Amino acid sequence: MRRPGEQELIARFFRPLATAPGAAMLSDDAATIPPADGAEMVVTVDAVVAGVHFFPDDPPDAIARKALRVNLSDLAAKGARPAGYLVTLALPDDWEVDWLEGFVEGLSADQEEFSVSLLGGDTVRTTGPLMVSITALGHAQEGRVPRRHGGAPGQRLYVTGTIGDAALGLALRQDPRLALKWDLRRAEREWLLDRYLIPEPRLALSSVVAAYAAASMDLSDGLVGDLAKLAGASQCGALVEAARIPLSPAAGRAALVDPTTLSTALTGGDDYELLIAIDPDDVDAFEAEAADCGVAVTDVGALVEGEGVEVESKGPPLALDRPGYAHF
Repeated sequence: MRRPGEQELIARFFRPLATAPGAAMLSDDAATIPPADGAEMVVTVDAVVAGVHFFPDDPPDAIARKALRVNLSDLAAKGARPAGYLVTLALPDDWEVDWLEGFVEGLSADQEEFSVSLLGGDTVRTTGPLMVSITALGHAQEGRVPRRHGGAPGQRLYVTGTIGDAALGLALRQDPRLALKWDLRRAEREWLLDRYLIPEPRLALSSVVAAYAAASMDLSDGLVGDLAKLAGASQCGALVEAARIPLSPAAGRAALVDPTTLSTALTGGDDYELLIAIDPDDVDAFEAEAADCGVAVTDVGALVEGEGVEVESKGPPLALDRPGYAHF
């Protein structure tokens, strides 16, 4: 099948995604975003690279959805709603039309699910691996954008969803025999693999984060490592109770069979859940409103005086080989 040139590529694949009026059907070099009264603009960017952040043979729609969702997760952590996104796609010389069709289908599906539009971007050729960089823009309530440095000793630490599924899913991709070692049912194995492939941005919780979070961030590099970043920025320490960490049935089964998987779950990364510091007086209201949004939240510990992150275990001490994923 003949591969289109850049202008035809944009018109055929990406123009249908440019549904916002300010995108001008991708016919210009810039887009506009309507102002929102009493709102601040939130901007975030993340790139994913084949062989580093995803497997080169992953389905193209899943690659697209992961690339978009990791950015939407950052918006959720800042209490923002998405206003649009830009995509830069670096295609290797051997790219195929069928692959790009699948990639665009993934973006289209998530645009509909999360009510967001493509605003523009760039397409380039690369001699290296496939790379996707997405810049997401959102609106947040003015003065209510929680930063990492807003934490203080005594605040409770909450996480959304379950922790460690993606890290265990990655381990399964690298060594499928672990499914037998961990005694996983087929549905449990598929759950872990899917959680690595396609994260779930917690945009449903954005307004609650804006209302109650003293500090907030999303978990991309592992709970322990990312908590160390939040606590360090807030100039305090943190205590996590291992028994409180919310595990999925699949991760729980793996941890029962092989206790070392708990260390992987705490440090492995790719959760894209939210880590939120809440003042003690606000915890009841926060939990109630999170439940109303349909997002599970779990109190896993607290910010404390001092520095560093301590993981408290009622059983044998946890051996953490590393605090979290390191990019370099």
